[in-house]
Amino acid sequence: MSGIDAGRWIGGGVSAGALIWLMEGAASVLYMEQMETAMTAHGLSMEMSAGIWVLTVMVSLIVGLVLIFVYAAARPRFGPGPRTAAIAALVVWFGGTLPSLIGYHMLGLFPSSLLLVWASVGLLELILAALLGGWIYREGEADVPSPGGASREMAA
Repeated sequence: MSGIDAGRWIGGGVSAGALIWLMEGAASVLYMEQMETAMTAHGLSMEMSAGIWVLTVMVSLIVGLVLIFVYAAARPRFGPGPRTAAIAALVVWFGGTLPSLIGYHMLGLFPSSLLLVWASVGLLELILAALLGGWIYREGEADVPSPGGASREMAA
């Protein structure tokens, strides 16, 4: 059994991170008004400087890299494919997204309805990003045994 292919991990992770960033921007129309209301109530600004934009890209790329690392590490146990991508997305969601949202709830920063939207959108983003990144990460069938002997490699 070989280790994680670093080149494919980076390619899949960067692609997953870019997709997360794009989907987050597109999804913001679902909750922007509610978020602005909550931020204003706390005396906080929604203004985004160039530095903040760069930070959002970097965070998305880091999440994408972590997501595809989890996917690559899970492949030997669960086999390649969409099921393993969904498992990787759930691991990252439970380990990263959910604790952050619980923290926001505990601090009373945002209404529960907004946090539920973020939780749902975040899980969907992670699943789609894991599917893309996992497809890019693909390894040869000889490298990774599939449970039950059947091929589960993601379709090209």
